[in-house]
Amino acid sequence: MTVQEPIARPVAALAPAVPAAAETPARPGSITLTRHGEPALSRKCLITARQYKDWWAKYEVGGLLAGQTPPAELVAAAEGAGAIYASTRQRAQETAAAVAAGREVMSDALFIEAPLPPPDLPDAIKLSPRWWGVVSRIWWRLSDRHHQEETHREAKVRADQAARKLIARAEAGEDVLVLAHGYFNHMVGKRLKANGWALVHNQGFKYWSQRRYERR
Repeated sequence: MTVQEPIARPVAALAPAVPAAAETPARPGSITLTRHGEPALSRKCLITARQYKDWWAKYEVGGLLAGQTPPAELVAAAEGAGAIYASTRQRAQETAAAVAAGREVMSDALFIEAPLPPPDLPDAIKLSPRWWGVVSRIWWRLSDRHHQEETHREAKVRADQAARKLIARAEAGEDVLVLAHGYFNHMVGKRLKANGWALVHNQGFKYWSQRRYERR
């Protein structure tokens, strides 16, 4: 008796897998660092180094000079921003209230100004607060005698943390607006550049000014 082997049936070829549609990565948003409006505390005086320390303490808790109107370009930037951050200092908070028109603003002490401790100089030396600011910034950068305030090295670490926070939001596709302070914005800007962001719009460091960065 002959045993007939079963007839092999052709196996249907497997259809090629359809590749999943690749998700298009979000285009990074921009990061705009803005200085607050003009503070109310006057700089039109001549004071000693010790008096400047008191002047700076008042400046740090003070608000804006009344009667200011934020630039239309800055208001438009706030309207188009996906995320708005503000320093917790009063002058930055009032700037945010004037610019953001009821938008959600994330207050963050990470963006407060770097300190300005003056050097211990004789009372015979009197300067305007503007020039004491220049002297104190140089002293702060070069000296370790900061009266137990944040050092330059510590502020650089904080600036790097701030830059990374902003980059994370911008890389998710949001335009980010920061309302903060002149010198610390400068420090954050340096860290943005170090991480591949280019300064594409520069209004300097005057009150209400913007400096916008985009990914290269």
